Amino acid sequence: MGSPCTNLKAIVAAIATVIVPFLSAEARAQDAASANFSMLSEAELLARLEVSSPEDAAGLDRELQSLWSKSGSAAMDLLLRRGRDAMERHEWSVALDHLTALTDHAPEFSEAWSERARAFFSIERFGPAVADLERALALNPNDYNAIFALGQVFEFFDDPIRAYAAYQRAKAIHPHHEEVTKALDRLSAEVDGTAL
Repeated sequence: MGSPCTNLKAIVAAIATVIVPFLSAEARAQDAASANFSMLSEAELLARLEVSSPEDAAGLDRELQSLWSKSGSAAMDLLLRRGRDAMERHEWSVALDHLTALTDHAPEFSEAWSERARAFFSIERFGPAVADLERALALNPNDYNAIFALGQVFEFFDDPIRAYAAYQRAKAIHPHHEEVTKALDRLSAEVDGTAL
């Protein structure tokens, strides 16, 4: 019984010596890029995002999302995480409970409003979703995901011109946002030639 386990350990060790150096080099490069981005302020991250390559944009986006997801309070960050986890499980009332508690206790935390808007939109409560998006964007006018979500609301209500304008604004901040690019491509023929 000891022999198969020993053989297995030897096999795993042999594979690790061959594969790990390749993975480590790539991981070190990603860590270095991420470390470079994490030392930047929000304004610097946004400025770089605007002129970035698609490869750099992914890292800059992660850094901005991480930055915007920090409320400054461990308890509030826990409420945000619980709300997001509940949304992933499609437990909308649980998500709304957590996110409403978060907006009540941290009303200046824009990500709380943005995430609650997403939960409201998912259960087709569009009025509260729009109100929360407006609050999120008043607190953080550069939140391209909230701008994109507002475009989705306009598109849902068959207002392609306003949707297109929202998507253009999001793209001006994050030129490589895939969903924004798809939305602009989808609506371009419909609003082409229309003065925005």
